[in-house]
Amino acid sequence: MGSPSDVQELSTGTGGQSFTAGTLPPMTSLGERPVLQRDAIIATARGLISVHGLEALSLRRLASELGVTAPALYAHVADKRDLLQAIAEEQFNQLVARFDAVTDDDPLDRIRSYGRAYVTHTRADPELTKVMFLFRPAVGAFEEHPGTELAAATTAFTDGAEAVAQAMAAGLIVADDPLLVALTLWSGIYGVAAVLQLGFELPKELEDRMVDEMTDRILRGYRP
Repeated sequence: MGSPSDVQELSTGTGGQSFTAGTLPPMTSLGERPVLQRDAIIATARGLISVHGLEALSLRRLASELGVTAPALYAHVADKRDLLQAIAEEQFNQLVARFDAVTDDDPLDRIRSYGRAYVTHTRADPELTKVMFLFRPAVGAFEEHPGTELAAATTAFTDGAEAVAQAMAAGLIVADDPLLVALTLWSGIYGVAAVLQLGFELPKELEDRMVDEMTDRILRGYRP
């Protein structure tokens, strides 16, 4: 997950063009120094985190990877938090794309598919997953500081919450509070994802069964 200290050095952006850690952005026509681009900075930071871990990211190290001085970064990123938020936004956008690929008509099947997609996404790059959870979605009336949430995180959470609401409307889930059900399901699947990141190297079939088992056990408690 990462701790609050990971972002205390430091506020929004998006990734795009593909660069990896240690890859310099394009040179100027004089060939004297790299021409910095925000996309290149974000992509190089992603590469550093993916290979060396979230704790390894610092603006000084990132500048070294890009072949520039640390102050040069501030023309393109506000601070470390801005950089991490841009990375998290991209990670959540990728998760939403996985959710968008789910085609189940039955809302309960869709909830199960979202759970599998979530676990698959978190396992694809555990270190980048840590960045996602430095930020949060908006979860309705409980927001004390509206506007501080991450929009892409809210979109991902809303997808799951809408499937829950549809299941309740169809009488497949009996509950008073769809938000509580959505948060409970997310908590369960998050727990599975966290366990699978401990490196047990379980068979893929067993991992899939863990996701389904957790989802079905929770859903069973809400069935009519």
